[in-house]
Amino acid sequence: MTGGPSSEGELIARARDGDEEAFAELVMLHADRVQAALRRFGLDANEADEVAQEVFLRAWRGLPRFEGRAQFSTWLYRIAFNEAQRRLSRRPPPRVVADPERDDPIVSLPESPSLGPEAQTLGHEFEETLERALDELPTEWRAAVVLRDIEGLSTHDAAEIVGIGEAAFKSRLHRGRMQLRALLGPYLRLEEG
Repeated sequence: MTGGPSSEGELIARARDGDEEAFAELVMLHADRVQAALRRFGLDANEADEVAQEVFLRAWRGLPRFEGRAQFSTWLYRIAFNEAQRRLSRRPPPRVVADPERDDPIVSLPESPSLGPEAQTLGHEFEETLERALDELPTEWRAAVVLRDIEGLSTHDAAEIVGIGEAAFKSRLHRGRMQLRALLGPYLRLEEG
């Protein structure tokens, strides 16, 4: 190979022809985002590591069937979403234990931050708060918010990934956003208007 780095299209073409190094480069390009999406779909860090490996194994095996109608990243998100749902469905149902602070998700969120020189700390704190708030959402709503608002996919692509029509997806997204707003409102001091 000559010159600079390969484009994603070139890497896909080479990987489809069996080039493992090209596929390894694709994995490096997308691993962090796939891992983050798996965490946001509701998996813990260890589960996300295991499932990410399965996602890329399935992608490698399915690459000859990748038609390029969607972006490669969108195709990976669909695999990741399906694998996360499969893993989540194997979990035992949660035990319900009465805990007033746990039952009120807003109580479990940190107080609104004060702005100051500790912006990085606040950014990290917000990420943790967002993760906890996402965990409070029903799986369908969480997937909609993650795919559309966090991963930045189009409504069409995100609806296709979860296997529903755009209108149903928009309904889930709206409900998820409203629940997140309720959960994060005190933290963010969201302003109306």
